[in-house]
This record gives sequence, structure tokens and C-alpha cells, in this order.
Amino acid sequence: MEQALKSFILALVMLTIVMSGAAYAGAPKDKPDKEGILIVAFGTSMPEAKKAIDNLVDSAKAAFPKTEVRLAYTSNIIRNKIAKEQNVLIPTPTSALAQMNDEGFTHVYVMPTHIIPGEEYDDLAGVVDGFASIKGKYSFKSLKLARPYLSCADDCDVMADVLIKRFGRELADKGTAIVLMGHGTPHHAANAMYSQLQLSLDKKAPGRFTLGTVEAAPEIDDVIARLKHNKAVRSLVISPLMIVAGDHANNDLADKEDPESWYSQLKDAGYKNIKPFLVGLGEDAEIAKIFVAKIKDMMK
Repeated sequence: MEQALKSFILALVMLTIVMSGAAYAGAPKDKPDKEGILIVAFGTSMPEAKKAIDNLVDSAKAAFPKTEVRLAYTSNIIRNKIAKEQNVLIPTPTSALAQMNDEGFTHVYVMPTHIIPGEEYDDLAGVVDGFASIKGKYSFKSLKLARPYLSCADDCDVMADVLIKRFGRELADKGTAIVLMGHGTPHHAANAMYSQLQLSLDKKAPGRFTLGTVEAAPEIDDVIARLKHNKAVRSLVISPLMIVAGDHANNDLADKEDPESWYSQLKDAGYKNIKPFLVGLGEDAEIAKIFVAKIKDMMK
């Protein structure tokens, strides 16, 4: 299976070179170094939500003014929707890397916007590994992939500090709890990073945050059960633990008309004062700083 993937990627690189007019009909070992950063997001078709991705891209451009920064989306549904509705073509990570190879980039740093190293990250890593395995004149001199925001316990401690600062005004009211919705990755070990983040939050701000996921565990029932243990909670702030406040945030989390949304279920559980905070993490200045720092670490 691994060899098949490598063969497919090599074939794709060759096809891209032929179709683009063979601007670089090979990649001689003595060609000058050319660095590039490829930011990879799941994507969003919502203009307001895209501000989060734009902020991360702009932060990378500001931090690395001499390095070209490009963007790729992993969601084909979103890419096709944008192409149809906005006439904008956003490449996949595979096609973006093939194009950068064709254009003579020698050193490429792939920076994902993922929160955890789950299934989406594994798919991206497979693409990067496939390109990295290519030898000879069509190879990159260096191709690296950074780790996502939550990859270890230390990452969770850092994220906890960011979240405490992010919700500092709300936390000033001792009767307010922050409910965070992560995406979740079913049947994947990386989903445990949400539990690790909960531990970090409990250590730094006991009883003030409750974390769940929309597609894995903890579920909304677990969130409600945890909240019920804290009798001091009178009001809630609900917010996405996602880079983008897109479909999940607006519909699964905060839709007041949907009886299955977290907002409605929390209302039914007895919480009447619920304030949605629908701003993607990517819009946060501290998150952008971490993003840039991860790119710098990758470039060492």
C-alpha cells in the first residue's frame, strides 16, 4: 500500500510537470535553494469564518517576508463549493506540493492548521511522506511537516494558558463556565489529546472549562454530566475549539432552532443563560504566535 502511494505521487509530479509546460524539466542537484511554506487547512466556504485561516496565513507571511507562503485545503467538498460559487481554485496538498516541485522549490515546510494529529493529519502525513520518498532529480532537498497544536502534554498546557487568557473577561464571573466544542476523531488515539487538554485546564482553572467533541468523545451528554457536578455554575459561554468557526460552530454548537444543537440541549438541561462565542481560534493573536513558532521550529 505504501509503495503504491509513493508510485502514485511520483506519477502525479511527472504529470504536473508535463501539463505546466515543464518549467523545470528536472530538479538538478545544483539548482539554487528556494524555500516555501505550505499551510494546509481543512477549509471553509463561509467568508466570515475564513478570517481565521487568513489570519494564520498573514501571520506566516509577516514572519517570513522572503519566503513564499501558499495555502491548500484538504476538503474536496469545500474546494468544489468555492470553485463553483466563488470561481476560486484552491489546491489539495498533493497538487500544491506537485506544483511547488515543478516551480523549483527545494525546501518546503508544510504547516497544518489541525488541532490534534488525528485522521486528517495522518492523511496529510501520508502525502508528505510520499513526496519525501522521491529520490533523484524530481525530489525536494528538504520537505518537512510540523506537528499540530495539541501533540503532547506540554502543548496542552500552552493551549490552556491561551484559552484562559482568551476568556479572561468571562472567567471574572465565578458563576460562568466555558464549554468548548472540539471536532473529535472517532476511533483514533489522538482523540485522547482532548482529555489531556481537559486535565491541563483543570489544573490551571479548576472547574471553569468543560470540553467535548462533536464527532467523538467526550460527547454533549458527558459535558452536561460534568457541568452538573459544579453547583456554582449559573451561566455558560459556548465556543468552538476549532481554528475556524464554520458549520460545526454555527449549526452543531449554537443553532437555537435545532433541538439537537449543544445550545438547545444545554437549555433543556436547565442552563438558561447561554452566550455563544463564535470566533475561530485562528483569529486569536496568541494562536497565531504559536503557529509561527511551530514553523520556525520546523525550519531549524
